[in-house]
Amino acid sequence: MKLLGDSSSSLLLSLLLAQLHLLASAFPAHPRRIQTDFDKLSNQTRHLLKLTQDLLKNPVFATEIDHQRFKSLPAISSRVSDLTTLEFKPTLSQLYADLKSFEHHFEWLNRTTRKQQHSSVPKLTDMISHIKSLINSLQRQMTRAEAPRIPVPSPSLPPNPAFHWEVVQSSQELLQQFRLFCDWASRVFLTLKSKLPA
Repeated sequence: MKLLGDSSSSLLLSLLLAQLHLLASAFPAHPRRIQTDFDKLSNQTRHLLKLTQDLLKNPVFATEIDHQRFKSLPAISSRVSDLTTLEFKPTLSQLYADLKSFEHHFEWLNRTTRKQQHSSVPKLTDMISHIKSLINSLQRQMTRAEAPRIPVPSPSLPPNPAFHWEVVQSSQELLQQFRLFCDWASRVFLTLKSKLPA
């Protein structure tokens, strides 16, 4: 009888452990930490937005852009209604691809301005450093969520600017588009955070 009781207890314990394993795999181990990580992503994006806004205050950007020089910048969707239909993994993947594209464009512009020594154009080194930091943070979340990486095609970059005004307009166009992206992305990160389990 005692042997039967011990066997029943062992079986019950095994079933309980199996149930606990299933529950642990169904929910994140540290949901609060993941929510904190998304707060960090949103804060990093807002910091980049502030950097971009500050750079655009430079008097050199006082004139309007007369034409678009960049043909491969990410298309920014800024409709509030789009936030309600976001899917978690595809959205992380798309934000990563867009950030990598902006990184390539800013690195090209930074090389161009340094090569031609345009002192009136804002320095982009700090901006690029913060973009790389945000990409690294986003990569960690993609790994946790098992979100796929979208291949990022090589950007279609304009010819190297021959005149100072071309450098100014290239900088202004890129910064204005990135400002739109950062504003949108910060909202997206907060929306994705709201979809996480409490």
